[in-house]
Amino acid sequence: MSRSTAPSGPVAGTLDAVGKHTAEDHGTERYKAETYKAERHEAEAYKAEAYEAERHEAEAYVAARVGGALEAVFDAVAGTRADTTTLLARVAAEGRRPVTADLAALRPGLHLRLIRQELVSGVGFVAAPGVLADVPAWLEWWQSDAAGDVRPLLLDLDPRTSAYSDYTHWDWFALPRDTGRRAVAGPYVDYLCSDEYSLTLSAPVEVAGRFLGVAAADVYLRHFEAAALPLLRELPGPARLVNARGRVAASADPAHLAGSLTKGPDFAAVLENGTPGTSAGLRLTPCRGVPLVLVVDGG
Repeated sequence: MSRSTAPSGPVAGTLDAVGKHTAEDHGTERYKAETYKAERHEAEAYKAEAYEAERHEAEAYVAARVGGALEAVFDAVAGTRADTTTLLARVAAEGRRPVTADLAALRPGLHLRLIRQELVSGVGFVAAPGVLADVPAWLEWWQSDAAGDVRPLLLDLDPRTSAYSDYTHWDWFALPRDTGRRAVAGPYVDYLCSDEYSLTLSAPVEVAGRFLGVAAADVYLRHFEAAALPLLRELPGPARLVNARGRVAASADPAHLAGSLTKGPDFAAVLENGTPGTSAGLRLTPCRGVPLVLVVDGG
């Protein structure tokens, strides 16, 4: 009977070397695999971070462009506010209450703003009830028609005959009155002025700390959408613009049409904070300087 014995001599040395190299090869392959896996994860993380940064940069750019377009309208509101404040302060210094005839002094400035600002379809001063001595309510309001002609808005504001005599509950009046800040109201069908789907941008008019009404400007929604939608469509995801109450002002998202409400986030707080954030799966970017928030799904 034969008995197997372990190899010895040169053969044993060769087998030891083979075993050693095999173990080293396995270790090297495992190291390479782990290194590749780590490098791949690092590259994917870098790509994700770069994509996220690019996405935020694109959204900030669109928000800034929208803000710039509406800021031009707010310039018209600010000019009207300044003229009205100066006028009403002068009348108060004379020791009397203003009357509708005093507001005629605003008309040259209102006409120029209508002519010079493409987005503005109507502009003027809306008096708080009781401010004027000769009428209970008044809109010193001028509009441009399809031909570009400037004309006054003539309204029946007698509470006995007009359904629109109390305009104080409308957002374009109530928001500036209640917050002391400028506001974007709508979109809504503007039965008071134009019967058009519109946005109204407004700001409070105050003299000596007393609220006297609002300076405001109308923008037809079709004109605003023509300016805003190309910007929204530059973004890779569904995007829309909402006001402080969550009302959609313009949308490139078929699931959220203009005029609908976006519920969940506190958009007023986003505007007050002034910095981008996320809420309820949405990315929220305040439009620079104006009270609109860019909303993009996928926060």
